[in-house]
Amino acid sequence: MKKFSFLFIFSLLLIKVFAQYPPAAGQTGSTAIYKDASVFIDWAVACSISRGYVNISDTSFEDPAYPGTNKASFGNENAANGIADNNIVSLGDNGTAILTFTNPIVNGTGFDFAVFENSFDDFFLELAYVEVSSDGTHFVRFPSVSLTQSDTQIQSFGILDPTKIHNLAGKYKVSYGTPFDLSDLQDSSGVNINHITQIRILDVIGSIAEPFINFDSQGHIINDPFPTPFWTAGFDLDAVGVIHNTQNTGINPENIISNGISIYPIPANDYLNIQTNSLFNNKAQLLNCLGEVLSVFDINSYTKIDIKNLSKGIYFLILKDENSLVTTLKFLKK
Repeated sequence: MKKFSFLFIFSLLLIKVFAQYPPAAGQTGSTAIYKDASVFIDWAVACSISRGYVNISDTSFEDPAYPGTNKASFGNENAANGIADNNIVSLGDNGTAILTFTNPIVNGTGFDFAVFENSFDDFFLELAYVEVSSDGTHFVRFPSVSLTQSDTQIQSFGILDPTKIHNLAGKYKVSYGTPFDLSDLQDSSGVNINHITQIRILDVIGSIAEPFINFDSQGHIINDPFPTPFWTAGFDLDAVGVIHNTQNTGINPENIISNGISIYPIPANDYLNIQTNSLFNNKAQLLNCLGEVLSVFDINSYTKIDIKNLSKGIYFLILKDENSLVTTLKFLKK
């Protein structure tokens, strides 16, 4: 047991030393977005699944606990609709899911949507490609990177280093979404990044053996736990949350007024002014685009807050009146 503990701690130290991309949820610099973050304005409303095999390297194999099919069979298409709730559908090896939304997703400031998987910890990660479409026919894949070694197969319950993974769904544990920024596709043909109607999730097989190898955008072999010969095989899709869509694209260039609250100037630079009616003489929260609370402060009929130290980007104000009505206002810090 002591030897195992030493090896595990040593492995975590190596992860920190050779970090390339954002780390696991909750760690400094992570881009993981919690399912209840206020940045989510919508969720997928429909999902179509094409199941993959329980074990693509042996297509006759069936999970002994759930015989009768050689394809993944856990969950159903409806599980991927709505908010992330750990109610999942398993895609199987090389399986796919196509999700649609009430309103088209658009390229806003920062991340535009996030994909949720159900990994039980920060290191047992099952990965998937993410693709988007503006017409339901032509899909464009996000450029991805996997710097995991490809000399030795990651076994069925092996671990991955999230700092070596970029733009692959499944990077974060259950309840934390992996975010995607449509500006990564701004030079791509065949897709309008301000009118995304479908998102396709494609399971990464994870094998380092031919003919089942999947590659990232730089030609690296993507190595993740393989095989996972169970009815829950492959990527386990929980949900896709929307951050920017056609109903939430713009910010009034002068001010924002909602439920008796006015904030200005927009965009803001050094200070943000907040004017409210008497019902809101309470406290307000300032959140970043990841839904993290940066500060809590008192407000009255007129409040001026200092935002000089904020980085450029989108922020949110959360206010609650005496009747517990919550109002969320978005503003741009330039």
